[in-house]
Amino acid sequence: MYASYVFFLGWAAGNSVVVGEYLLNAAGVEVGTWNARGIGLGVITFCFLINGLNVKAGLFIANVLGVFKLGIVLFIAVTGWVALGGGIKTNDFKDPHNFVDAFKGTDPSGYGIVNALYNVIWSYIGYSNANYALGEVKNPVKLLKVAAPSAFILLAILYIFVNIAYFAVVPAEEIASSGRIVAASFFKYAFGRTAEKAASVFVALSALGNVMSVIFSQGRIVQSLGREGILPFSRFWATSKPFKSPFIGLAQHWIVCIVTITAPPAGDGFNLVLNLVSYPLNIVNAAISGGLLYLQYKKIRGIEAWNPPIKASIPITLFFFLSSLYLVAAPYIPPTGGQSVYQDLPYWIHPVVTWLIFAIGVIYWIAWTKVLPYWGGYTLVAKEILGDDGFWRNKFYKISKDGAAHDIASDHDIASEDGFWRNIFHKISKKFHKFSKKFHKFSKDGAAHDIASEDENVELLLANKTLRCP
Repeated sequence: MYASYVFFLGWAAGNSVVVGEYLLNAAGVEVGTWNARGIGLGVITFCFLINGLNVKAGLFIANVLGVFKLGIVLFIAVTGWVALGGGIKTNDFKDPHNFVDAFKGTDPSGYGIVNALYNVIWSYIGYSNANYALGEVKNPVKLLKVAAPSAFILLAILYIFVNIAYFAVVPAEEIASSGRIVAASFFKYAFGRTAEKAASVFVALSALGNVMSVIFSQGRIVQSLGREGILPFSRFWATSKPFKSPFIGLAQHWIVCIVTITAPPAGDGFNLVLNLVSYPLNIVNAAISGGLLYLQYKKIRGIEAWNPPIKASIPITLFFFLSSLYLVAAPYIPPTGGQSVYQDLPYWIHPVVTWLIFAIGVIYWIAWTKVLPYWGGYTLVAKEILGDDGFWRNKFYKISKDGAAHDIASDHDIASEDGFWRNIFHKISKKFHKFSKKFHKFSKDGAAHDIASEDENVELLLANKTLRCP
C-alpha cells in the first residue's frame, strides 16, 4: 500500500507550480494555468537532473536554499514585531486590527479544521526527508537525537511568529483571499509595492528548496523499495548506476510529477492532486503509530524484546495515532459555510481516490505473493545479496513444493543492465538445448552433435558474461 502511494503520486509537483506562480507575480505577469505549470515543468526537471547527475551539487544547492529560507522566515518574524511596535511608516501600511475580535465572522467545522491541519502538517513535513537518507549519514542515531527535536522546536517557534507577523501587517480579508501569495502581500504592506516583487522571488526560491529536498528523498524511497524487492523489476529500481545516485528512482518521480503537473484540469483537478499527496500520509502515519503501540504492548507483555535506539513514549505515540485517525476520518464530514476545497467535485473525492490507489498495492501484493505462487506450485523466499553497485538488496527465490530451490530470475530481478538480456538468452538456450536432444534421437548421421555443441558454447559465453546485447 505504501509502495503504491509513493510510486503513483507526485509529491514535488505542487511546489514546482508554486515556484512558477511566484516568479510570474514578481514579473508582473498574470498567473494563468499553463504559464505557471510551464515554469513548474522546468523546475522539476532542473531538480531531477541536479540530484540525479551530481549528488553533492544537489545537496549543496538544497542546503544553500534552506539557509536562505530560514533567513527570510526570521526577517518576516522580526518585521512583525516592528509592526506591532508601530515602527512601520510606509504609505501602504495601516494597522489592520486583526487581533481585535480575531475570530469574528468565522464558522469552524470539522472539515475546515482538518484542511487547516493538513496545511500545518505540510509545513513540517520536510523534517521527515532527513530520515530517508540516514543510510548516507555518519552516526545517524546521535545526529537525529539532536537535530530532529532542535529543528522541530525552532521551526515551530518561527512559524508562530511568522503567522503573528502576517496578521500584524496584512488585512484579514486579503489573507483569506490571497491563496498561496500571502507572503508577497505582507511585503507589499510592510515595505511598498516594489518589495512585493522581491518577496515573490524570495518565496519562489524557498519553494525551489522544498522541491530539491522532496525529490532528493523520493528518489531514495523508490530505490529502497527496490532494494527490499517489493517493486516489480526491483533490481532496476535498486541500482545506484550510472551516476552513483538513485537516478532511476529520481527519474520515476520526475515522470510522475510531469504527469501530475500537466494532466489535471485547472481548478478542482489540480487541487485534487495536491490533496492526494497529503491525505494518504495520514493513513500511513496511523498505521505506523498503531504498529509502534502494538510493539510496545508486546514488550510490556514480555512477548518480544524491542529496544530501538530512538523511540517515542507511549503517550506521544498514542496521541499521534488518535490525531492521525481523526485526520483520516474527518474529511468524510460534509463541509459547511463554503469551506470545501472544491468548487464542483464532491468533498469526499480525495479520500475515496486514496483508497483506490492503496487498492492497487493490495491487489499487486495478493497476486505476487498468493495467487501466482498457488498456481505455480511454489513459495517465495527472500535472500539478501550484494548488488553490482555495492549495496545489499533482497532477491526473491521460488521454492517448489518438492523443496528444490530454483534460482529463477523473476520479474523483480531481470531489468537491470545486461542481466535482462542474459536472462532472455539463457531461456532461449535452454529451449534450444531441449530441441537439440529431441533432434538427436531422430538423427541418423550425428548432425545433432554440432547443434548441441553450439548450444553449450552459448551457455558457456553466458556464464562468462562475454555475450553482450545492445
